[in-house]
Amino acid sequence: MSLYNPARALFTTFCFLLVLVASTLPSQAQLTLRISPGGQFQPMPIAVADFSGEGDMGQRVSGIIGNNLQRSGYFAPLDKARFPERPSFDAAPRFDAWKAAGAQALVTGRVSRDPSGRLRAEFRLWDIETGQQLTGQQYVTDANFWRRVGHIISDAVYTKITGFGGFFDTRMVFVDESGPKENRRKRLAIMDQDGANVRYLTQGDTSVVAPRYSPATQDITYMSQVEGQQPRVQVINLETGARQVLGNFPDMASSPRFGPEGSRIVMSLQQGGNANIFLMNLGSQATTRLTSTDAIDTSPSFSPDGKQIVFESDRGGKQQVYVMNVDGSDQRRISFGDGSYSQPAWSPRGDYIAFTKQRAGGFAIGIMKPDGSGERILTEGFHNESPTWAPNGQYILFFRDPGGQAGGKLYMVDITGRVEQPVPTPSFASDPTWSPLLSEAR
Repeated sequence: MSLYNPARALFTTFCFLLVLVASTLPSQAQLTLRISPGGQFQPMPIAVADFSGEGDMGQRVSGIIGNNLQRSGYFAPLDKARFPERPSFDAAPRFDAWKAAGAQALVTGRVSRDPSGRLRAEFRLWDIETGQQLTGQQYVTDANFWRRVGHIISDAVYTKITGFGGFFDTRMVFVDESGPKENRRKRLAIMDQDGANVRYLTQGDTSVVAPRYSPATQDITYMSQVEGQQPRVQVINLETGARQVLGNFPDMASSPRFGPEGSRIVMSLQQGGNANIFLMNLGSQATTRLTSTDAIDTSPSFSPDGKQIVFESDRGGKQQVYVMNVDGSDQRRISFGDGSYSQPAWSPRGDYIAFTKQRAGGFAIGIMKPDGSGERILTEGFHNESPTWAPNGQYILFFRDPGGQAGGKLYMVDITGRVEQPVPTPSFASDPTWSPLLSEAR
């Protein structure tokens, strides 16, 4: 673990040279795992064979794939002790033997070097029941990016079987917390979605909160505060390391969040004892006021089409979730359950809004449809907050504090509420945000 160094280009997508070539074998099978928010499902038994070739590199790549699929909650990788053979990448597997071992799908692959020294990784996904190949591809890249190759193959397998977009080739930014609870050192940190490759973006000389990843670019906005000064909204570009302070507001700004195209930010600006929602164009830094109340309007979040904004407000007496058009018109309340609602976040798919709900002395993470219907609680506990979506809209990352002197940790839960996994971090962590797929970010 080390401090972020832009010269090393560890976070850039442009330095990841990737050549994708379709496999020569046809893809005919239609193996699927159907997962619905209200339905029951069992994880699919899948075998991920050790990839052959290039020392232990093949085994390391296949290990990434197996771990990713298991952490998704939708797959149950078979123990290698149950494997009936060590399959060859160039030959069809013994389908009857794999079926008897309990596998419904099989991933095989190999890793090699091309004449220029670049890494070549190939994989095939087999439907054991039909004896057909579902998909097969090969990737060529710099050998330093072998972990990303494992994540990209994981996404290909996950998407082919579930029908959902991928989320393994992503990163997470969060606030790393160390030291006693009364005086925590807070640094902005970034890591791969599986907890690897932790790097620090700030050194802890300023307090940082509320980082938010751009849905379209490798930019992060966050709040930074030097003791005795007003908090400032900052943007850091992960490819160049360039930092920018947004605006020079006389009062406190908070809860900045990018628009879907990455060129706008919506935030809350405090004015006396009130706070209202403002929209800022990042190019001109011109601001437009969207709400005008004597209440506290905060935590705004764009819809994925950029036409609406969800936010929280206590204008009705306690925190509730409201939706408005992007020009501030048609402001309407959508949360009407017991308790108070805060920190709304619109799904990248547009189908749900995640929120934090406080009731009966506890905090829950839930989802509702954009019109407020279909509310469901996904997980509940002493202190859960800060929901943020995976780019495929199927998982929510959040912060959990168990209470006492222990610090918070990160967890992810899927929208069925049946899959909940801890996310490894080097120490205590809070305020998470999930990147877009790295291959799609500008």
